[in-house]
Amino acid sequence: MKFTIACIQMDIAFGDSSKNYQLAEKLIEQAVIEKPDIIVLPELWTTGYDLTRLDTIADKNALETIKFLKKAAKKYHVHMVGGSVANRVDTGVMNTLLIINKEGKLVHEYNKLHLFKLMDEHLHLKAGTEKGLFKLADCQFAGVICYDIRFPEWIRSHTAQGAEALFVVAEWPAPRLAHWRALLIARAIENQCYVIACNRSGADPNNEFAGHSMIIDPWGEVIAEAGKNEEILTAVVDLGLVKDIRKQIPVFTDRKPEYYN
Repeated sequence: MKFTIACIQMDIAFGDSSKNYQLAEKLIEQAVIEKPDIIVLPELWTTGYDLTRLDTIADKNALETIKFLKKAAKKYHVHMVGGSVANRVDTGVMNTLLIINKEGKLVHEYNKLHLFKLMDEHLHLKAGTEKGLFKLADCQFAGVICYDIRFPEWIRSHTAQGAEALFVVAEWPAPRLAHWRALLIARAIENQCYVIACNRSGADPNNEFAGHSMIIDPWGEVIAEAGKNEEILTAVVDLGLVKDIRKQIPVFTDRKPEYYN
């Protein structure tokens, strides 16, 4: 099955949810001109890394963001890998990836497992515990968030359960752009899957972000890559290629996980 994917690499207004919803709506309107099947937004796109104020600006139970994504999905008849949102729940604030199908149904929520201490996430966010596996159009996908890509065993736990494409939403800093590219390409090659990675552009008071959203095929070939500025990145992925490559080099059937611990 083939999908046209549009990654919205947006510059996020620091702590200003209203402004970010308006910008996302405008960019989604532009993205649908290319008739994508799936639109992807970046990590924490409603607030950015305004972590110290999340107790007051986080979206309670992600309700406002879910409503926004459902409306867009139904209006344009497009699946939404809705980036992640600062999601205020009873136990604290989670960094939650939201998946909405083209009928406007909430398909899955994934709470970021690996919190990035270098940017103080562990001081303001609660870690999740569940996997990012989800289905769209009867195809098995997985979604993870930013720092998660540095943990290959976490990614493999999803592809070993059948995920044929990995969606990565991020706010990856510019100084580690080389790591971003290398890690994403490695995850594609070793898991024989597409990697669709949507990063943010721009800067906040403390960080400059890398941009360079990427769509990578299961051979590790970069089929589309953005620059550092705000951009909509679009490409077609063919999941038939995943099946072909996994037959040619049978990594998954040749695994010996009983020896890995």
